[in-house]
Amino acid sequence: MAKRQSITDDQLVKAYASGDNEAFDALLKRHQDRIFNYILRIIKNEDIANDIFQETFVKAILTIKQGRYTENGRFPAWISRIAHNLIIDHYRQEKSENMQSSDIEEVDVFNRKDLCEATIEDIIIADQIRDDVKYLIELLPELQKEVLKMRYYQNLSFKEIAELTGVSINTALGRMRYAIINLRRLASEKDIVLTM
Repeated sequence: MAKRQSITDDQLVKAYASGDNEAFDALLKRHQDRIFNYILRIIKNEDIANDIFQETFVKAILTIKQGRYTENGRFPAWISRIAHNLIIDHYRQEKSENMQSSDIEEVDVFNRKDLCEATIEDIIIADQIRDDVKYLIELLPELQKEVLKMRYYQNLSFKEIAELTGVSINTALGRMRYAIINLRRLASEKDIVLTM
């Protein structure tokens, strides 16, 4: 590992793109504190900052694995830009969820479905979706199923999942990514709709 400290970020990116998962672990270790602190300083909520941090490195993994990383010599700036864009996305989403225009006369702010109690039909559909998701999860490979359950049902961070399963964060993120891809594929193959 001491040897990896003398390797540049770009060399680590190339090594990871060629299949060396430990190279990404070295990149993560090298930049995780700075990126997490940057996100937390802006977001000021540790849980949300943790989610954005994890999403930042998932995007980095996908981009590198797809061969789309082109920022030679500028990995720190590139990963910071991903985090920054995700922070902006978070605030945009938060803003759109909290906004309701009073300029449109036909909008009745007090007659919105999202402010009403669920109907019996909504409850039945939600229960069916939950049952379908549980069924599909059981069809996943064991390692993917384990990570998915730890993340969504136990609400563990990828760092905690990695520690509990004895794998790197990168491996835990990869298993989660494949679990989601496989869930979508299985839902499509079995004609299961997972939205209301």
